[in-house]
Amino acid sequence: MKRSIINNRTINTTISTVSKTLLRLSTLSSTSSSTTSSTTTSSTTTTTRRDYNNNNNNINNLHKRLIHTTSSLSTTVLGIQKNSITVLIADGQVTMGSEVIKHNVIKVRKLGDGVISGFAGSTADAFTLFERLEQKIEEHPGQLTRACVELAKNWRTDKYLRKLEATMIVADKHHMFQITGNGDVLEPSNGIIGIGSGGSYALAASKALIDIEGMSAIEIAQKAMKIAASTCVYTNDNFQMLTLDASEKEAKEKQEGEDSVLINGKEDKL
Repeated sequence: MKRSIINNRTINTTISTVSKTLLRLSTLSSTSSSTTSSTTTSSTTTTTRRDYNNNNNNINNLHKRLIHTTSSLSTTVLGIQKNSITVLIADGQVTMGSEVIKHNVIKVRKLGDGVISGFAGSTADAFTLFERLEQKIEEHPGQLTRACVELAKNWRTDKYLRKLEATMIVADKHHMFQITGNGDVLEPSNGIIGIGSGGSYALAASKALIDIEGMSAIEIAQKAMKIAASTCVYTNDNFQMLTLDASEKEAKEKQEGEDSVLINGKEDKL
């Protein structure tokens, strides 16, 4: 009888201990679960906030790029070379946002002897680049390709110049290049370059007209710019144009050569 009583007490004590242990484990489990849930919720909230902030930043950056594009490249500049004639033509409109500021701005200019250039972008930045290009042309006379490459190298690597926002077309009587701040110096295979917001329209129109017999480079440039002006809201029909004629230089050099031979012939006779 005593043994049974002792066994019952032992069993009861063991059951009580096991019950308390199970109760503690369940409490710890619920606490851990709630902590994990809270941590997961907090992590999810943090991730959601981070994604929200990243999306806002992306939207703001896209908006800034859109504003920058419409403000700095709102123009059309076209360069064409055909039958020894080089033409550089640009519209005269300046736009700030949705407002037209000026109608007759000159965006093409002469650089040195026999070099012409046009720009799309910030006016101050473009004139800074014009000055640098003039220096390179003076350092490398008669070597427009090298001068343009040297400018592109400085534009890409210099801490000050790399912040300048513009795109340029530079041409002489035999070569024509597009220069960008990314270090690009591009010479077209078909003799046509178009830059600015309406550059693609003028470029496409020029490609359609370039093979038509009887149309000169000047006529093609004017017709293409009229198409661009009627399509692009940032381009007007107040055009400025510069031309170079390689045949005139060749004829002059040929004439000078003939004159020198004639003089030498007379001197020989004397």
